[in-house]
Amino acid sequence: MVGCGLLLYLFHTSLLSAAGRALVEDNGAQQADCILVLGGDEYGNRIVKAAELIREGYAPYALVDGPRLLVSHESDATIQFAVQNGFPASYFRAVWLPKGVDSTSTEVLYVANSVLKPNHIRKILLVTSNYHTRRAAHFMRKQVPWLQIVAVPASDPYFGPDNWWKSRNGKKIFLLEWTKTITEWWSV
Repeated sequence: MVGCGLLLYLFHTSLLSAAGRALVEDNGAQQADCILVLGGDEYGNRIVKAAELIREGYAPYALVDGPRLLVSHESDATIQFAVQNGFPASYFRAVWLPKGVDSTSTEVLYVANSVLKPNHIRKILLVTSNYHTRRAAHFMRKQVPWLQIVAVPASDPYFGPDNWWKSRNGKKIFLLEWTKTITEWWSV
């Protein structure tokens, strides 16, 4: 028992880093039909990552989804943020999520069936926060098998896979994402 405790103490940083890295999937940028930017980023890192990928020639445009907020849609505000930061509006297409589309699972199914499939899109770069990539890509591959998904993580100001335990917000993100991941394993 003391030996296990000692091993945990000696390797706790490696174990915590491994648990953080397990949430992140990074397939590397590749040519794709378009980029899908999932909603839920209050810092603008996802849209900036997508814009950089478009500028580098990986895809012609990004679909930016988001639910309705008080006076507009999250996708419109996100695109406005990117434009204010020097990226052309032509890079982006807003996808307004209808009421009731309020989780990653309903979000990706709605976008896949309502936008991607009718437009004959077969390969996307999926851009979301680093900690969210593995779960989002896994769910999408399982539920939308006709679509090729390439996960490209956007950095998050509070979650670094190798240091998430050093901040309160990093710990919250880690716990919530692992809770959602485990719950999804049971429900899908």
